[in-house]
Amino acid sequence: MDELVKLAQTEEPLWLRTLEGGREIMNQNEYSRVITPCIGLKPNEYVSEASRETGMVIINSLALVETLMDSNKWAEMFPCMIARTSTTDVISNGMGGTRNGALQLMHAELQVLSPLVPVREVNFLRFCKQHAEGVWAVVDVSIDTIRENRRLSLAAGGFLQVALFKICPMAILRYDTIRIMYNFLSKPFPVTWVEHAEYDESAVHELYRPLIRAGMGFGAQRWVAALQRQCECLAILMSSAVPSRDHTAQRMTDNFCAGVCASTVYKWNKLCANNVDEDVRVMTRQSVDDPGEPPGIVLSAATSVWLPVSPQRLFDFLRDERLRSEWDILSNGGPMQEMAHIAKGQDHGNCVSLLRASGGVKLVILGKRTGAKGDECQPSSMLILQETCIDAAGSLVVYAPVDIPAMHVVMNGGDSAYVALLPSGFAIVPDGPGNRGVSETDNGAVGAAAAVVVVGLADLY
Repeated sequence: MDELVKLAQTEEPLWLRTLEGGREIMNQNEYSRVITPCIGLKPNEYVSEASRETGMVIINSLALVETLMDSNKWAEMFPCMIARTSTTDVISNGMGGTRNGALQLMHAELQVLSPLVPVREVNFLRFCKQHAEGVWAVVDVSIDTIRENRRLSLAAGGFLQVALFKICPMAILRYDTIRIMYNFLSKPFPVTWVEHAEYDESAVHELYRPLIRAGMGFGAQRWVAALQRQCECLAILMSSAVPSRDHTAQRMTDNFCAGVCASTVYKWNKLCANNVDEDVRVMTRQSVDDPGEPPGIVLSAATSVWLPVSPQRLFDFLRDERLRSEWDILSNGGPMQEMAHIAKGQDHGNCVSLLRASGGVKLVILGKRTGAKGDECQPSSMLILQETCIDAAGSLVVYAPVDIPAMHVVMNGGDSAYVALLPSGFAIVPDGPGNRGVSETDNGAVGAAAAVVVVGLADLY
């Protein structure tokens, strides 16, 4: 805890700002000079990742403490980053009816939205301490011990540094997180977030290695950006009577993430085919007795590609219903019309929409591809439910065809869990530092001119 507070408060030369975006990254030489590790040196095949970010957040500090100490609330706050989490054991609930001194053992699966980056599976102790009036810290420390079989399995899976952890009396820091929260009544207050990890990057695709090393996958900037966006969203939704289709959209996005990252949320079977590129992951699972999905075999395909276009421009293109015909077969070759709109943030890109094609639609989702009749062009009984979100760390466009009668039920207060969803979409992140997308403008300024985009598709067979 003391070391993490020091990391949160110390400036240069321990922390340096990158030329691309001004992110704070750790000076590893300075860290080695001022800190004496108690668990040995980093293995040669491992790389270090350490970043820090401070941002203003619209949430009460005590509410944020409670969110971080509750595994379910923590997952809801970071839905695209946490695939799965649970509290294994509660060692202490805190003192005096507060979370001060609370200590618990937790498990989590952390994800980057790409089939080319393995899910990080971590077991850790989470400790909460109040340092002063309105000042709190929440610290995570890995506890996985050195076990040869565990070590080999993690190295093969490309997970992070917990494979080499052992518990010691002063167990520091092969995977650590700190959040320092200052509460200024109901006004937004700053949150400082530090991430520090060492991991085997051999299983991470070369396209993503610069991004992960720079902290753009699991780093502090992504955590703070997601926290800011979600808190803003919750503040807007709580201040207005929003229909339950927002919950439907969240379930749709959760299913999309589970299909792209292949977490243990579902039991997937990987398909291997000679005519499928190694960068494309195709998986199947059986859908039985799930009211939120059509029954049958769900097929998920995902890949990541580099595009020579700015992330913002690509995001704007994909979410524009007037340009839908340029890439979406469900548009029937024409623009789509937005039937409903729910704002989820000050940025217009953070919203949930209901879209309708201007003419007939080929019912390929539940027609031709399932072997049913009627795959000719006809007036559609489908709408497109779409959620888009954007923050400093990246953006997301997720959509799924939905049945009009089912959505009428939801909009009139019915149970959204019975709306069948097979989501597809795009996850967009900036090109990593030093990659092909970093270019120099005429005035000498460095700027990102490329994006890495994940395409995920779901279908029923």
